[in-house]
Amino acid sequence: MQPLTPLVELNNITTQFGTQVVHQNLNLSIQRGERLALVGGSGSGKSVLLSEIALLKTPQAGSVALFGQATENLSSSELIQLRKKMGMMFQQGALFTSLNILENIMLPIREHQRLPESFLKELAMLKIKLVGLPASAATKLPQELSGGMLKRAAVARALALDPNLLLLDEPTAGLDPASASAFDEMLLELHATMDLTLILVTHDLDSLWQVSNQVAFLGEKQVLCKAPMEALTMHSHPAIKHYFANIRAAGARNRGLGVNQ
Repeated sequence: MQPLTPLVELNNITTQFGTQVVHQNLNLSIQRGERLALVGGSGSGKSVLLSEIALLKTPQAGSVALFGQATENLSSSELIQLRKKMGMMFQQGALFTSLNILENIMLPIREHQRLPESFLKELAMLKIKLVGLPASAATKLPQELSGGMLKRAAVARALALDPNLLLLDEPTAGLDPASASAFDEMLLELHATMDLTLILVTHDLDSLWQVSNQVAFLGEKQVLCKAPMEALTMHSHPAIKHYFANIRAAGARNRGLGVNQ
C-alpha cells in the first residue's frame, strides 16, 4: 500500500528578512484531515509559515506543495484555482469595514462564481448560520460586532468557497475563556461536517489540547517535532520542555487530558 500524498508538504524552506533568517531547511508534511497547530516561541516564524502555506508569501528557498501539486511556476489562473481550495482567517479578521457581514461573505463567491444575487445571499446566509452567528449579524458592519462574533464572521468568509483547507492565525486571541472554548468547539464541528483540514497558529494552550490532533513545534529555524500534544509535552528537547514547563501549561494539560479521556 502506497503512502498517502500529504495535503501540504514543505521541503527545505528558508525564509529571510534582510539578514534575519527565520526558517532554514524547514520540512513539514500535513495529511488530509489533520487538525494541526503551529507553536513555538516568539520570532519562530509561525505566522510567516502560515502565510507561505496560503501562498501569500514566497520563501527564499525550498518548495511548497499543496493538494499534491507543486506551487512553483504556476500560472495566474492555476494559482487562483489552488487558492480557491483554501480559506484563511486572519488574526484581526481583515473584513472590509465598509461592507456588512453578508456582503463580506458574498464578495469571494461573487468574484469566482456566476450566480443569481438571491442565490449568493442564500449561500452567504448559510455560512453565517454554519459558524453559529444569528441571522441579525448579516446586516451589521464588522465594527458593530463583538470580538467573538467578528472572529466567527471571519471564519464564515474563509469558508465562502467551501475550501478543503482552513488556515487560522491566532483564532482565539483576545477572547474570554468561555468564548474561546465555544470557538474551539465550532472548529471541531466544522472539521467533522465539512471534511476540512485545519492549520492554526495559536498560543492558547487550551486550544492546543481541545482542537489539535497534531502539533508542529517551531524552533531553531526548523520544525523540532511534530506530534500529538500528549507526546509533545513529554518531549526532551530543551526548547520544548521550557515552552511547556509552567503552571498555565500544566493546568491546560490536565484539562486537556480530562477532555480526551
